[in-house]
Amino acid sequence: MTEPAKRALITGISGQDGHYLTELLTGKGYEVHGVIPCRAPGIGEAADRLYYADLSDGSNLMEILHEAQPDEVYNLGAQSHVRLSFDIPVYTANATGVGTLRVLDAIRQYQTATGRQVRFYQASSSEMFGKVVETPQRETTPFHPRSPYSCAKVYAHWQTINYRESYGMFAVCGILFNHESPHRGEGFVTRKISRAVGRIKLGLQTRLTLGNIDARRDWGFARDYVEAMWLMLQQQEPEDFVIATGQTHSVRDFLQLAFARVDLDWQDFVDFDESLLRPAEVDVLTGDATKAREKLGWEPQVSFDELVGIMIDHDMELARREVASL
Repeated sequence: MTEPAKRALITGISGQDGHYLTELLTGKGYEVHGVIPCRAPGIGEAADRLYYADLSDGSNLMEILHEAQPDEVYNLGAQSHVRLSFDIPVYTANATGVGTLRVLDAIRQYQTATGRQVRFYQASSSEMFGKVVETPQRETTPFHPRSPYSCAKVYAHWQTINYRESYGMFAVCGILFNHESPHRGEGFVTRKISRAVGRIKLGLQTRLTLGNIDARRDWGFARDYVEAMWLMLQQQEPEDFVIATGQTHSVRDFLQLAFARVDLDWQDFVDFDESLLRPAEVDVLTGDATKAREKLGWEPQVSFDELVGIMIDHDMELARREVASL
């Protein structure tokens, strides 16, 4: 007799990580359900079923859980743009921080009502380390958040741990360092660069305006990172993990590689705009994923140079299509 397919519910399924996680889980035979704030063409099309919900409200989360009957819930939904969080701090705290609490408590109530056990993954962020007290950062490194976004993520992180310890829930936090891909939103610096490179190369745009290009981050490939999310929920006991490459590069490094891939010098095209700086900057983040390597058997597969190449090649093709449509 064939066992029924596992069911996963993904909040934030329309984002970059939701795309790759859906791809991964579908390949493993899961029935994938997704939560989206609004319907748009192409969003979450690979999911078996989609539901409308807003984590800043959460009034229908119990109804969604009863409909989806998930074995696993991946909470990727958030207002996740760090710079934007300074402009909309209250909404960010509500959706990103309290939104996680709404999901956790809905799962707690659902488990009590049905007797079903649900495994929960919380998307924590390296931004929580902020003004770092040690390098590299690991699971035991204290947090010093430097934005409304990272403050909200710290709240969500500790609520997840609280529900694990208070109610015995299988709830874990993945402290993921920066991870990028061609599916990254165009408001994020890496995708802003890769889109501009293609458009500049083909004459669709002349300049690229950025803020702090000396910020240094630990960048990996999103497809690698969603595998770590899944692995965390397959363990015997719930634990939190840092997911990172252990290597750090600056925005300047990204620019140099990105423009060089199309035989251009970035310095000929990039302008600085002070308004794009954060009120409180995070200068450098570097993760130590030793625990993930040892307990999950997880390793990043795509290097920084390869990641930049993947993004530029993809966005060059987008620019070619844009030219063809003119």
